[in-house]
Amino acid sequence: MTATAAAEEVAARFEELYGRAPDGVWAAPGRVNLIGEYTDVNGGFVMPLALPHTAVAAVARRDDGVLRIHSAEADAAAGAGPAPPGAVRLDAATLAPGGGTGWAAYPAGVLWALREAGHEAVAGGVDIHLSSTVPTGAGLSSSAALEVVTALALNDLHGLGLSAQRLAVVAQRAENAFVGVPCGVMDPMASACCAEGHLLHLDTRDLTQRQVPFDAAAHGLRLLVVDTRVRHALGDGAYAERRAGCEAGAAALGVTTLRDVPYEELPAALERLADPVVRAYVRHVVSDNHRVARTKALLEAGDVRGVGPVLVEGHASLRHDLRVSCPELDLAVSAALGGGALGARMTGGGFGGSAVVLVDEDRADAVTAAVAAAFAAEGLAAPRVFPAVPSAGARRLL
Repeated sequence: MTATAAAEEVAARFEELYGRAPDGVWAAPGRVNLIGEYTDVNGGFVMPLALPHTAVAAVARRDDGVLRIHSAEADAAAGAGPAPPGAVRLDAATLAPGGGTGWAAYPAGVLWALREAGHEAVAGGVDIHLSSTVPTGAGLSSSAALEVVTALALNDLHGLGLSAQRLAVVAQRAENAFVGVPCGVMDPMASACCAEGHLLHLDTRDLTQRQVPFDAAAHGLRLLVVDTRVRHALGDGAYAERRAGCEAGAAALGVTTLRDVPYEELPAALERLADPVVRAYVRHVVSDNHRVARTKALLEAGDVRGVGPVLVEGHASLRHDLRVSCPELDLAVSAALGGGALGARMTGGGFGGSAVVLVDEDRADAVTAAVAAAFAAEGLAAPRVFPAVPSAGARRLL
């Protein structure tokens, strides 16, 4: 289905639900991160790309302070008062962190964050119908897509004049403060700012960004995503514990963030850390920042194949130092490499979710089959494998 057709379908469903046409339809993509994991919460560097999978929102303004949110993927009704079946109904004036509302907390949190930033125009309320093709719990930023598409719609409808970068910051605040997940800025920045045919090289300290061309097919290669279908929840404390451990490491080393530890000085820095867990976290973050730099240099030199071994190194670090992998992710990576992939690693927050695989075009089917066979041999549900094609960031469709 084309983007226009998808937008028209979501607009038609909005009209069925709310009895009026939307003021517009917007889309924001999920993302897969090629390299640089847990570096964004340490002021470091990342290199994600936007996926073709998007959250699409049909939206219309209100003037009575009511926020109604409906999702094509949500079955149960929530909230109180008159609303379409399955819709969540909230009072824009009383939105506050910790109020629950499940999946609807992501778009609701954006309205709250915009009000907190002084944009009172959004207080009039809004009707939203959402439909998303971004797999949930797969480490592909389904939540950031919901937040960014809401932020972009509200920005356009109310003429707030916020840049894509600023909308990403609003989305991050919504997830951090309203939803309660201490995520970094990479996910919303990727959703808001990625460009078609490019990776986004992002400095998460000052938000400087550079679009790095990435055309795997031109080099006879393909980038695959392997969704293990093992779902994770980053609000369970594991993500927060690792972030706290990284902050403890930075404090012990006398730096603001681990971004400030040069890779060349890593051995000496590790000797100063008594806690073996913190030491391992620091080793991962500093070395992964270096892997981002190496990947950028390889791509700028036209050596896309050379990225493969860097991905393998990254997975080993995530598995052994940060301890955020899981048996299914390790199986996906080992099976892909055994099937002839050039490189593979888990991507995202971990504890489930997806792996990213770089493979020769003529080996893609064989690698996919090898991963499927490995999962079947272990009695696991078949993973979902699809190409990761660098796609456009958030935009208005209608």
